[in-house]
Amino acid sequence: MANVDLNMIQQLRERTGVGMMDCKKALIEANGDIEKAVELLRKKGIAVSEKRAGNATANGIIHSYIHAGAQLGVMVEVACETDFVARTEDMDRFAHDVCMHIAAAKPLFLNPEDVDAAFLAKEKDILAEQLKAAGKPVAMIDKILEGKLEKLYSEVCLMRQTFVKNDKTTIDGLLKDLIAKMGEKIIVKRFVRFEIGS
Repeated sequence: MANVDLNMIQQLRERTGVGMMDCKKALIEANGDIEKAVELLRKKGIAVSEKRAGNATANGIIHSYIHAGAQLGVMVEVACETDFVARTEDMDRFAHDVCMHIAAAKPLFLNPEDVDAAFLAKEKDILAEQLKAAGKPVAMIDKILEGKLEKLYSEVCLMRQTFVKNDKTTIDGLLKDLIAKMGEKIIVKRFVRFEIGS
């Protein structure tokens, strides 16, 4: 078993924002490998998220961001289980990061299941036509279309988009990190983006 010292724990805490004891446990489990410990903590976030999936999210915050020049504004609602978590700096920071991301990345929908049916049908038709024009065999088109739709979701759905401040994670990954740290169910409920002239 690797020696886990305070310096390593602090390094992991700075990277993940998770409590000292959880960082120490993750480092011991990962034999002192910080990258592996980060991965373990992320998995813990996914596990907490799944375990608490049925819990009610009756608390939360509404955060707003107005871009310099007042030509662009974003509002986002982030819901959680308790008022205690709703009032934390971490929750506020997450909501602010999500607002900034929405301002820059212009998502159209929250999740793939929220994508408008007419929008999806139109995009599928365009993609299918492109594939036919490229001479792809008809039998392959449906399979290729699946992959193309996944790419489309990662472009138009907020939770699937790559975070503008860190291309190593998505908004969903960012949320799972927050869930791991807070230990309760947190969801991005809805958002709206206003832009003058659009």
